Amino acid sequence: MTSAEKFFEQMKNKKVAFIGIGVSHTDVIRQFAEKGIATEARDKADREKLGETADLLEKSGAVLKLGEGYLDNIDADVVFRTPGMNWWNPTLCELRREGKAVTSEMEVFFDLCPCKKYAVTGSDGKTTTTTLISEFLAAEGKTVHKGGNIGRALLPIIEEIKDDDRAVVELSSFQLISMRTSPDIAVVTNVAPNHLDVHKDMEEYIEAKRNVLRHQNAFSVAVLNADNIITKSMAELVRGELRWFSHLNPVENGAYLREDGMLCYCEHGKTTELFHRSDIKIPGLHNVENYLTAIAATWGEVSVETMHSVAKTFGGVEHRIELCREFEGVKWYNDSIATSPTRTIAGLSCFDQKVILLAGGYDKNIPYAPLAPSLIEKVKLLILCGPTAPKIAEALQNHPDYSGEPEVMFVEDMEEAVSTAYAYAEEGDIVTLSPASASFDRYRNFELRGKHFKELVSKIGQVEGLSAEELWPDYKV
Repeated sequence: MTSAEKFFEQMKNKKVAFIGIGVSHTDVIRQFAEKGIATEARDKADREKLGETADLLEKSGAVLKLGEGYLDNIDADVVFRTPGMNWWNPTLCELRREGKAVTSEMEVFFDLCPCKKYAVTGSDGKTTTTTLISEFLAAEGKTVHKGGNIGRALLPIIEEIKDDDRAVVELSSFQLISMRTSPDIAVVTNVAPNHLDVHKDMEEYIEAKRNVLRHQNAFSVAVLNADNIITKSMAELVRGELRWFSHLNPVENGAYLREDGMLCYCEHGKTTELFHRSDIKIPGLHNVENYLTAIAATWGEVSVETMHSVAKTFGGVEHRIELCREFEGVKWYNDSIATSPTRTIAGLSCFDQKVILLAGGYDKNIPYAPLAPSLIEKVKLLILCGPTAPKIAEALQNHPDYSGEPEVMFVEDMEEAVSTAYAYAEEGDIVTLSPASASFDRYRNFELRGKHFKELVSKIGQVEGLSAEELWPDYKV
């Protein structure tokens, strides 16, 4: 009997509650209920908002507790929290005090997964790096299971995973804060202020990231960013092999960008030339960094030829500096993944001309002053909306080098932002949605924000743009 089979057999004697019905939980709830485990699914959304999902879960055997009192009277032996639920939520704290097992889908997956596990965390670059590692391994002939914060729960397929497969997961700070198991290969891309609306402070955010390394053993691999002071300080936690990546300087063990543009790998004092940065299909220095990270993570398991082939053909991940239309000589880019200032700075660096930038959104209580120099250097017109709009404008206008350019315009919503950009754009211009903010003021996630933007851009010159409500009636949080 496998570890997974033993686990589910033991759960048949337990009552299990899932808090949060979303992407990471729906399939897991069905999995537990269909195995005959007493399963409860709780969510603040009402039945009408959940729609068919509620019917699907009840059909599988789960009992639903919905609406305002969804956290009341939790009578369960095991409680799964959704990643977005604060670890210090009073209800969870009380459950732990009562001796209940409070866990998560990813924690259980890590405990049961029989194959080698790669995990990627960081403030920026997680999704692209996770995808590149997966692309490398798949191109090398491995069966790859990609998931985690990237949008797919992996516990529902745990019984299908073989010993010689590879699991590649993206982990957020919300997932890592409670994890007590680390992967075989742990990657930290970088750390910068983020999610300070949820974490107690920056120190808690950093400590959550450190958990990806903290429980590794002597046979593990850690990949750290040599150019980031916070990730560099994490070297003291590494018990196994430490590999670095850097776009600034050569490293003793790991991947780096040489001054002539060659990506190189250094191991035991020997340097191997890999390929030139110009061979990478997706643009931007930050994507060169993503490749360096993925190379360091898979070195010894993926050939240089395979890495080079992926670099020349991989077209990138949706919502990440995605060219979604060229119309009347204007190029429109969707960079909705840019939910922090550092992501927007990276996105703007990809363009060799000044752009029209659409920014603003939900406020995560992070500073915008670091964004100002890039706005002055790379933006000709700044179109802002959402709660962070005044904070971004203030950061720009308070910068000593600001002399009135770029011009700042405030709009009410995405429809007005796109129509304003279209009205001002001239042939040869670039318009990019790179919000430097989360989406939660108007959209459930950055993907829906990006899709709405693309839908509006696709209709320029044809008909009036559709609102988010018309496209997705349940688009809001």
